Amino acid sequence: MQLTGAPQPTEPPAAAAARLRAERIGKSFGPVHALADVSLDVRAGEVLALVGENGAGKSTLLRVLSGDHAPDSGRLLLDGEPVAFGSPRDAHRAGLRVIQQEPEIVPHVSVAENVYLGALPRRGRVLDKRTLLGQVRADIERHGFSGLLDPRTLGSDLSPAQRQLVEILRALVGEVRVIAFDEPTSSLSDHEVEALFGLIRRLRDGGVAIVYVSHRMPEIFTIADRVAVLRDGRYVGDRRISQTNEGELVRMMVGRDLADMFVRDPREPGEVVLRVHGLTTDDVRDIDLEVRAGEVVGLGGLVGAGRSELALAVAGAVPLRAGTVEVAGKPVRLHGPADALRAGIGFAPEERKAQALLLRRSIRDNVSLAILTRITRLRVVRRGAERDLARRYVKQLSVRASSIEQEVGTLSGGNQQKVVLARWLARRPRVLILDEPTRGVDVGAKAEIYSIVNDLAAEGMALLVISSELPELLGLSDRIVVMHGGRVSGRLSRADATEERVLALAMSENSTAASATAENATGTGATT
Repeated sequence: MQLTGAPQPTEPPAAAAARLRAERIGKSFGPVHALADVSLDVRAGEVLALVGENGAGKSTLLRVLSGDHAPDSGRLLLDGEPVAFGSPRDAHRAGLRVIQQEPEIVPHVSVAENVYLGALPRRGRVLDKRTLLGQVRADIERHGFSGLLDPRTLGSDLSPAQRQLVEILRALVGEVRVIAFDEPTSSLSDHEVEALFGLIRRLRDGGVAIVYVSHRMPEIFTIADRVAVLRDGRYVGDRRISQTNEGELVRMMVGRDLADMFVRDPREPGEVVLRVHGLTTDDVRDIDLEVRAGEVVGLGGLVGAGRSELALAVAGAVPLRAGTVEVAGKPVRLHGPADALRAGIGFAPEERKAQALLLRRSIRDNVSLAILTRITRLRVVRRGAERDLARRYVKQLSVRASSIEQEVGTLSGGNQQKVVLARWLARRPRVLILDEPTRGVDVGAKAEIYSIVNDLAAEGMALLVISSELPELLGLSDRIVVMHGGRVSGRLSRADATEERVLALAMSENSTAASATAENATGTGATT
C-alpha cells in the first residue's frame, strides 16, 4: 500500500549552493502559458521532488532544462553560471540529463549498444563488442541493477520496466551534475523501484542534484529531501519534506483540502445486486461478498492478496473452480467476459493501457466499444449515434481533448481513465468493478473520478472498488472488505474503518482475529 522500510531522506546542508537554478522562466505555446515566471533551484546532494496536476507545467519545465525547449523569458544557471541550451546534446555535454517517462530505445540493437549510443568503443572502425559488454556489465552492477538486465538483449525484446532501466543507464554515461526523473516508476515492480531508489540515494550522496517528478505521494515522502509545487504553470512554493504532509501538498497543488476531494452524498443502499458465494479460483479461495444498489464496497489488501484476481473472476476473465456469482438474484454462468457483460457486470482493469483501451483509436471508438450492438443497424454502426454518444460523455466527464477523434494514447492518464468510465456510463451495467481507478492519475483528476464514483452510486449502481491507497479506500467506501493470502481476512463498516484496522487485516495471518473483526463489523451495520 505504501513504501515502508526504506531509509528516510536526509536534509542537505542549508547553506548548500544551488547546482541548478531556474530564474523567472516563461514558456508559451500560442495563447497557452505553460510556464509563467517560474523560479526554483535544486542543490548539489539533494533530491527535489516536483509535483503538480497534469498541465501544471512540470513536463514543460523539464523540456526547458533538457534543451528540448528554449524559454521565452528567464534564464538557467548551472553552478552559478548562466547557460543556454540549443539542443538536448548541449544539455548533455553540460552534465544535465532528463530521463523521460517514455524511453526512446533502438529496437534492433542490444542493451549495451543502446546504453552507449554516441559513445561506442571501437577498434579502428569496428565496434569493440567485448569492451562494450564489459563496460555495460560493470555499469549494471555498479548502479544496482544486477539480475534486471542482460546487456546482450535486443531493445525490441525489453519489457517496459527494462526499457526504463536502459534509459537510466544511458543517462549516467559521462559526468552527471544534474539528473531529472519524469515519473520513473510508472512501469517498475516493487523490486525495481527499490533498486532505483538505492541508485538515487547513491547519486545524491555523491553530490549529484536530482529532480524527481511523480504523482505518487508515498514515493515523494520516501525519496525526496524537498518538494516544490507548480500549479497552472506557476511556482506555488516549496517545503522541506520533514516539515510538510500530504494534505498540505494537495492544498498547494489544487487549492483545496484532501478531505474535500471525497464527495459522498447521503444514501441508503438498496437490494443486493452482486452476490458472490464460495468463489474459488487458482488464486483466491472461498470468497463471500455482497454489493448492494447505490453502495460502494472497497476491496483492500496488500499487493498479492488476491484483489485483482477476484475481480477478474467476477468479470469472467478467469475460470471458477468452485462457487457462484449472482446478479440481481439470478445465477450467472461465467464462461468468459462476454457472459459477465451480458449479466450486467462492467470491469475497468488496473492496466488500462494494456487491458482496457485501444490506444491508437479515437475517443469515439473507445467510448462506444461496449455498446456497438445497440448503435448498429443491419450490421452497420450508426456513426451519428456513435458521435452523439461520445460527445455526451466527454462533456459530462470533462475529458480534456481536442475532439472525440483524438487518439486515446495521446491523452493524460486521468483523461484516459475518464474514457474508460465513459464507456461504462454508456453501457450502464448493474455492477461496476474499478481496479485501482486513480493509479497514475494526478490529484485534480482523482477528485473528478471520485465525484464520478459518487454520482454512479447515487444513481443506484453497485460499485466494487479496489485501491491500494488507504485514504482513497476509506474516503470512497460504504464498507471495506479486506483480503490476505487469497482469502477475506475481515470486513469493516464505514464507521469502524481506520487505516490501522485495514492494515492489520491486510497483514493478518490469524483467521480467528479476522472472523472476530468481521462479526464486529457486521454488528455495526456492515453486511457480508
